[in-house]
Parts: sequence; structure tokens; C-alpha cells
Amino acid sequence: MPRRSGSKAAAAATARRHKRRNPPVESGGSRHRCQDQRRRLAYESARILAEQGPTEFDRARRKAAARLGITDKRCWPDNAEINDALLEQQQLFEPDEHARSLADLRRHALSAMREFADFRPRLIGPALRGTATHEHGIELRLFADSPEEVLMALMDRRIPWQEGEAVQRYASGSVETCPVFAFVAGDIPVHLQVLPWQARRQPPLDPVSERPERGIDADELAALLADGGESEAVTAAF
Repeated sequence: MPRRSGSKAAAAATARRHKRRNPPVESGGSRHRCQDQRRRLAYESARILAEQGPTEFDRARRKAAARLGITDKRCWPDNAEINDALLEQQQLFEPDEHARSLADLRRHALSAMREFADFRPRLIGPALRGTATHEHGIELRLFADSPEEVLMALMDRRIPWQEGEAVQRYASGSVETCPVFAFVAGDIPVHLQVLPWQARRQPPLDPVSERPERGIDADELAALLADGGESEAVTAAF
């Protein structure tokens, strides 16, 4: 399968984001109206995400657009804008509660990462970005020669699980699915994505940044917790 270089893929992603955030308009009035609609729609999409727990960005965006009657997709916010609006809402309305919840999630993530250390786990998703709630739980990416290895590890630990799958997009343009094993630790949902070892070098794209989602390993997470960065969104790892 032909592959695009990382620089070309990054340039293409930047162009897509620029196009979405700067939609073509015919006049200054239209531009301001479109920008206002993007802000309103980003805020409403974020409110849906906050109220309903784990929800896909696109599903929340479409639901918000229907509520507000905004049909022009050129004025729809991208995932990064919605994520920023969600962070702003959490930090504005429930900063202390959210900070405690996020710290708790990350400590549970570190414990799970140490438990599955053989699979070189990396923390990804909302718990890393700083927007996760207990309903989101934590997302870990594990690497193995086959998903059965992770299944055996779950069985050895007598952890009941549910199996699903996640769709992954790559910088090369390919779209693949990977198995996801979900269980509850205490009261926190844990989702284990299982990817082949080669995906460590070329990870899937992050749905927010549209760049390779490398996440952070257990040592980096431990350092983050020790530095008191529990309530901060982590972006450097993307």
C-alpha cells in the first residue's frame, strides 16, 4: 500500500484544519456570522459530551447542529475546537471536582499500566487530554503479537471483560480496526486497545489533533502525577 510521508500527511492535516476553521465566505458579515455559529456549536457540542459521557465528536456535533438549526457545515467546528470548548467548560464550572476526578483516573491508569507492563501500554484519549470523566474511564493502548496474548493476561488475572473494536485512521490514509477489551476496575471503565508491535512506530491518528497519537508511557504518567500536573491537559505527547 503506498504511503504518504509524515511531513506530507502533517501538511495535509494542517490544511484540512485550516479549511474547516476558515470556511469560505462571501462577505465580512457572513464571516462573522459563521464564526459565531462555530463558537455556539462548539459550546453546545461540548455540553452534549459533558452531559452524555463517552460520545463520538461527530455524533455530538451533529446533535448540536440539529438543536441549533445550523445546517451549513462550513460553519461547523472541528474536533479540536469542541475539545477546547469542553476543557473551558470543565475548568469554568467544576474546576476542583474535575481536577480530583482526572487525578483519580490517571492514578488508576498508572496502576493498570504497571499491571500490563509486558504489553508496553500507553495512556491515550480523554484521560490524557484532560477532558475525561469517570464515565469515560481510561483508554490504554497495548501492543502484542496477537490479541490472544492480552486475553490470556486478562484470564490469568480473572478479569471479566467485554470485547469490542475501534476504528483507527493512519497518516498513510489507511483505516483499520483493532480489538478493544473493556472491563471495570472499581468503578472506573478501562478500555484496552490492542495493536501490533509495529504500530508503536506509526501509531493511529488522534481524533482531536489529527496527528499520530503516541500517548505517554507509565514513567511519563508517573512524572506527570508527581509534578502536580493532574489537572492539566497533556498535548505534548500528541
